[in-house]
Amino acid sequence: MKILCFGDSLTRGVSFVNGRLRILKRNYPAVLLDLMKNKNKENEEIQVINKGVFNDNSNLLIDRLERDVFHEKPDYVIIEIGGNDCDFSWSEVSENPTKFHEPTVPLDRYIVNLKFIILKIRNEGITPILSTLPPLDPVRYYNRITKSFSTQVSHWICKLGGIEYWHSQYNNAVQKVAEELDVMLIDVRKAIKNAGDVNGLISEDGIHLTEKGYEEFATEVFQRIY
Repeated sequence: MKILCFGDSLTRGVSFVNGRLRILKRNYPAVLLDLMKNKNKENEEIQVINKGVFNDNSNLLIDRLERDVFHEKPDYVIIEIGGNDCDFSWSEVSENPTKFHEPTVPLDRYIVNLKFIILKIRNEGITPILSTLPPLDPVRYYNRITKSFSTQVSHWICKLGGIEYWHSQYNNAVQKVAEELDVMLIDVRKAIKNAGDVNGLISEDGIHLTEKGYEEFATEVFQRIY
């Protein structure tokens, strides 16, 4: 069995520790591989490939489908994307807090991209699987962006309903696309929220996960697919 994990920095295993971004060795694809090998009773060959890229969005995922997915010929592709799509250029928001700003990938385009990715993967005879967006911690998220830019950015995003509401709109889109296209959906958002205190699961920037958070991510994936 060959599983390819396709996504952004949350697939890559990025965490925010002591004011710096770093890549954890115990990322969710690595933990998933360990879980699958420990459960493997048939001596089946198991591969889990990490194709997570920092700062990726659904536009960029499309650009690397051929190189990073089809070339590898996996049996399954777990797609985790959206956190960067729904993000904004906070420097631009800070400079012009009274103006309208588009997210990196507008919601309607994000939905089109997800459907395109899923259908292209299916056309290659590969099974696509969708992951929900892991949860964020809005308090620490606001602290980070206001410290990096200004309080104007948090005031601006609050006019849209707050970062958690805005983030959830993209997560809801994932769920609707999964239902519409009959794709397996792994609800890591719910699993991580139910796993305990977010301070131990979400890192200091409010959006990337801790090692424990990635373990919960991997465990939910494992329980659904194996």
